[in-house]
Amino acid sequence: MDIAYWTYRLLTSALYSIVGPIFFLFQFVTRKHYRSIAERLGYYLGSPVKESSKQLRIWMHASSVGEAGAAISIVNSLLSSYPEAMIIFSTSTQHGNVIAKQQLNRKASICIYAPLDFVYAVKRALSFFKPDIMIFFETEIWPNWLYEATRMGIKTVMVNGRISVRSVNNYLKIRSLTRAVLVRMSAFSMISEEDAKRICSMGAPEERVKVNGNAKYDPLIERMVPGTKEQMMKLFNFSSDDDVFVAGSTRTSEEEIVLDVYEEILKHSPNMKLIIAPRHVERAYTVESIVRNRGLSCQLRTDLDARNSLRISSVVIMDTIGELQDVYSVATVVFCGGSLVPKGGHNILEAAVWGKPVLFGPSIEDFADAGNLLVKSGGGIQIQNSREMAETIIALLKDPEKIKGMGMSARQAVLSNMGAAGKHADVIRDVLKSNQMAS
Repeated sequence: MDIAYWTYRLLTSALYSIVGPIFFLFQFVTRKHYRSIAERLGYYLGSPVKESSKQLRIWMHASSVGEAGAAISIVNSLLSSYPEAMIIFSTSTQHGNVIAKQQLNRKASICIYAPLDFVYAVKRALSFFKPDIMIFFETEIWPNWLYEATRMGIKTVMVNGRISVRSVNNYLKIRSLTRAVLVRMSAFSMISEEDAKRICSMGAPEERVKVNGNAKYDPLIERMVPGTKEQMMKLFNFSSDDDVFVAGSTRTSEEEIVLDVYEEILKHSPNMKLIIAPRHVERAYTVESIVRNRGLSCQLRTDLDARNSLRISSVVIMDTIGELQDVYSVATVVFCGGSLVPKGGHNILEAAVWGKPVLFGPSIEDFADAGNLLVKSGGGIQIQNSREMAETIIALLKDPEKIKGMGMSARQAVLSNMGAAGKHADVIRDVLKSNQMAS
């Protein structure tokens, strides 16, 4: 008997009895978020599910926006072998759900919110959709979900598996629980050898673990639509002579650091433009206040959608979802946030694929492989603080050829590491084939 798991199950079930009524009361009073709350509690009565028992059902779960694109690349690779399969694609966040709907555009696909890891919620969800296989993207390890899926005969696979240095120590503190869950999974397709070692230390059977690279490289080229840079230049009213500093996926307190750097840059390059894209779009108005309190002129990205509204301010704040990679196309130099604060970093490859020098801070644990790749290739620079960032950018602006060379190195580093999505999909195919042979 897995005592650690059953203790977890008991505690989460007790929590469910408290959280469930609160969620429904909130929805009843506010009349908002009905769909997301219902689905997080395992109710999907409005979802179009065909009753055909012959149709293969593949459930892919990716947490948020940052994971959705790469997960969909794996799904697309799978569909080359199973074109008639129903795809159930779940995310944990609203923004991830929006992106999934935009990119997974086919009739036999359903985009939903993932059930919370309460046993009653996951049992309802699994019983409703009846998937043949559950695929968890990156670090999604949910004990009740995995346990119930296995109990119902549903194969489970981890793809693009990533276990950071920061998180593995926490997992090892509950190794009895992680081992009880991981031994139930059919396969683990990890990003790197380090990730493979960490998942094994947590209890995954070594013979089920493979290393297949990072699928986040693959969708980057696909999203580089011809004419994107020209479109962005027009949107932001930039000329070919403008230098643009893009700070992407910034977190709380990083905007202040970026503005310190920007003010220092302006002493040397007074025409420099700045685009700030907060990681959480709902913070855009807070960031706007921070910028204005500095005495800097700024506009929101959505302001530029108004008829005859041109960018006239030196600073633009992104308040839209899904545009950041396109925005990187107009950058002269990029800082990727979540890295000067202990958040583990964000996807530095989105800028690299456009051929841009990428700067990032010391907290890059969640993208360590990409960080190492860019630094070794010469396409990225790891800085420790605002002073180093300012000095680095000012030096680069004085040497346009170095900017160009770093950008070419960054892009080549991305191109040379594509193809992981297909390898991860192969692992899923193998599990599906073994399941079909067994039945």
